[in-house]
Amino acid sequence: MTSRKSVLVLGGSSDIGRAAARAFAKSGYDVGLAGRDAAALEPDAADLRARYNIEASTWTFDVLDTASFDGFVAGLPVLPDVVISIVGLLGVQQNAEHDLAHATTIMRSNYEGPSLILGLFAERFLSRGNGTVVGVSSVAGDRGRASNYVYGSAKAGFSAFLSGLRARASRGGVHVVTVKPGFVRTRMTEGMKLIGPLTVEAPVVGDAILNAVAKKRDVVYVSGVWRLVMLIIKMLPEAVFKKLKF
Repeated sequence: MTSRKSVLVLGGSSDIGRAAARAFAKSGYDVGLAGRDAAALEPDAADLRARYNIEASTWTFDVLDTASFDGFVAGLPVLPDVVISIVGLLGVQQNAEHDLAHATTIMRSNYEGPSLILGLFAERFLSRGNGTVVGVSSVAGDRGRASNYVYGSAKAGFSAFLSGLRARASRGGVHVVTVKPGFVRTRMTEGMKLIGPLTVEAPVVGDAILNAVAKKRDVVYVSGVWRLVMLIIKMLPEAVFKKLKF
């Protein structure tokens, strides 16, 4: 056990998860990486130990296995100072429109699982009197679009959950951050037509998460231009918005 602060990254095998882990490790945090295959995370943990001289551990975590959440949290040797949920599934909108199983997986991966696990950590943090919860949501949740409303609706629910949790937890010394990255060049978006000026690399998101925790930000649009873009989109009358093809 060290006197350093610690962070637990749920979704540690994702590009953004790796970037966040590196950002926090570089800042002196011990890091826990959690994902469905803990063994596959070990090379990343070893790299963090060698590169930043911190402690790094790996944990098995499945966001769809909600029955395991209590045991997962209870099994951690030390409650982290910061927990970050980066788990999620973009899915395929066209499939989700007629495949209820696929739609269910998208909704559970982006809303149910992340909300329940972060809520559980928040309760432990409130009992301790401090801690930071970070949820990586999406600008897709700011308004439902025809092209991805199953994913977007789940992210909207997640953002609303984090907003309510933030209001409640702030009274008990616990900070809750909502991060909205916008387009990020990752494996998940590979093959998608991304808009250059609105797209960032994963390390930019990792640094933004670290900065939000350090400065106790509440809601962060990683690229400032997205805040303006979504403000405009949210202000469009429904009669106009539903005719847009995006």
